[in-house]
Amino acid sequence: MPINPADAQDVYRDAGDNIMFTTYLIDRDHLDSDRDALAEFADRLAAIERSMAIRYPDAQLRVAFGIGATAWQLLFPTANRPKELVDFQEVQGPKYTAPATPGDLFLHVRAKEMAVVYEVLDQAREFLRDWTTVVDETPGFRYFEGRAIIGFIDGTENPAGPDATQYALIGDEDPEFSNGSYAFAQKYEHNMDAWNALKTEDQEKSIGRHKFSDRELEDDEKLPNAHNIASQDNEDDIEHKIVRMNVPYAQPGHGIVGTYFIGYARHFTVTQRMLNNMFSQSDRLLDFSTPITGSAFFIPSRRLLERIAAGDYFPEA
Repeated sequence: MPINPADAQDVYRDAGDNIMFTTYLIDRDHLDSDRDALAEFADRLAAIERSMAIRYPDAQLRVAFGIGATAWQLLFPTANRPKELVDFQEVQGPKYTAPATPGDLFLHVRAKEMAVVYEVLDQAREFLRDWTTVVDETPGFRYFEGRAIIGFIDGTENPAGPDATQYALIGDEDPEFSNGSYAFAQKYEHNMDAWNALKTEDQEKSIGRHKFSDRELEDDEKLPNAHNIASQDNEDDIEHKIVRMNVPYAQPGHGIVGTYFIGYARHFTVTQRMLNNMFSQSDRLLDFSTPITGSAFFIPSRRLLERIAAGDYFPEA
């Protein structure tokens, strides 16, 4: 079955200007009613998106909705599971650890206008509030020139255009779940005082790129654990990629500044190897960035969401 981008949720387009990430836990004591509520939400979500696209066509609304491995097993105990859907397990390196945090359902909503993001999530809440609990809700924004909050251009090595779908969307290797995607969500908090105290040249060696021109440094100019070295996956001497978005968030009055990382991948194993490399090699950026969440989700195709709405994946009564 060939990849069909029209069947996919919004997992390979830009990060947006105004963003909200929301992670939920489901009510584990009333799974039958949870299934009914999920079916209704899966049906209504598509309608909400269509309505907003008509009402605010210039807002460029993008939505991705995902389900974690534990929730999949609880909600669909007799159904097949996407081949690479697993609960994220913490990654321990010699200096730093990527924690694993709970997450059953996930929404990534972005648009040109924050009012549109709010409207989508406010309507979604009507169908989620009685059977889920929000465990993390993080608003993000587009920084100057689309730079990461640490001042460097973001997404230079991201697959772009039609190429992005080949890295973000599941293909015929798992045909039942084709056009879906594996999402990894991880929130970092930065020590901006320490980062900003570095000379620009030292920041560039840490990232592996020039700060203003965005040109890549020569290999001998980079630190051995520069971010664009440590975060790569070169399994079998091939550079494997995912579609990644680094979204700034902040509470300036509290001195809290961070990055919400969201990575969409055709193969979660690629994301996993990238994380293993980052933490085993003590990526230089981790000296200034503390990971505080980490959860994995499967993002169903639109066709599969329709099947969930129809109850096809629920156990027979």
